[in-house]
Amino acid sequence: LKGIPAKINLIPFNPWPGSEYECSDWERIEEFADIVNRAGYASPIRTPRGRDIFAACGQLKSASERMRKKDREALAAS
Repeated sequence: LKGIPAKINLIPFNPWPGSEYECSDWERIEEFADIVNRAGYASPIRTPRGRDIFAACGQLKSASERMRKKDREALAAS
């Protein structure tokens, strides 16, 4: 991105049941935003909304969409 005017929106990870990942704590997210800011880029942190009802960004996929392709195919063949 060097030399390209940009704004980098930071979206905290929104976990869902069965996810292999978890969200970084807020302090760590702010530390990363500071690194990006010091590099000369605006980096607003989006406020998570809808997490409690699994309606936040990245949480709206159904369980079948999150399955691996081979698992979906095996399920369809059975």
